[in-house]
Amino acid sequence: MTPTLAALVLPDRHPVSVFLAEVQEAEQAGVRLVSTYDHLTWPLLAEGPWYGAVPLLAAAAVVTERVRLGTQVASPNFRHPVPFAKELMTLDQLSGGRLELGVGVGTEGPDALVLGEAPLSRRERADRFTEWLGLLDRLLRDPVTTAHGERYTAVDAHQLPGCVQQPRLPFTVAATGPRALRLAARYGQRWVTYGPFGAEVGPEEWFAAVAEQSARLTDALAEEGREPAALRRSAQLGLETSWPFESAGRYADTVGRLAEAGIDEVGVHWPRPDGRGVPRAALPFLAETHGG
Repeated sequence: MTPTLAALVLPDRHPVSVFLAEVQEAEQAGVRLVSTYDHLTWPLLAEGPWYGAVPLLAAAAVVTERVRLGTQVASPNFRHPVPFAKELMTLDQLSGGRLELGVGVGTEGPDALVLGEAPLSRRERADRFTEWLGLLDRLLRDPVTTAHGERYTAVDAHQLPGCVQQPRLPFTVAATGPRALRLAARYGQRWVTYGPFGAEVGPEEWFAAVAEQSARLTDALAEEGREPAALRRSAQLGLETSWPFESAGRYADTVGRLAEAGIDEVGVHWPRPDGRGVPRAALPFLAETHGG
């Protein structure tokens, strides 16, 4: 089966009407899911506009009808589970049950330092993410939650009327390491990977890494007592990745090889004014490949 198509629209579109127009364009092109990055800033675009993910998605919800909407990805770097869960529940209501929450450990960049907290080790960040994700799961499932953790506390946290999607809105877990893959297998309805990072990573290395990560996810699912098909698997093509879009044939081969690796969805960056992301010339064969 041909993988479906997901798209990322960066939250730097100015004015915001440009962001909304591109989300609508992606919906009309047959994209299944449109996500946006959930950061406070981005080093590559630090001197330009950068809008908040939650209000952007709220605006997108009211100008679209079918496309699903999400974050890629939210993290504990600056999100406390209690107020964030309230915002997510509200977004799920506002969108009529079209929200998908993408989550990850969080980078070591500006988002991790902006609140003035001391830098965390990799293990400390993984510990924090484990507690954060577990509490978010409870908050979005239960009408009222009280929890006392090492890092996060919730006291009589009300979550009414709750999510449209039951028992809660779906989680997309970004994961490549063993511990994060276990969390994806435990909590996730979708898994996303960029594969290996770096401009020096060639296509063959990238395909091999994605296939290996997907196989390790299958093992993690088995450990959690879940079937391999329990999670939708998404491979995200990087903002600077251009080789899959060199021709219709090259893109069809890319999608075919990902399908062989068990990938259910291909993620792309929607065309950008600076030329990065999917070239506009490639959009017709993306639509043909994915049936849009």
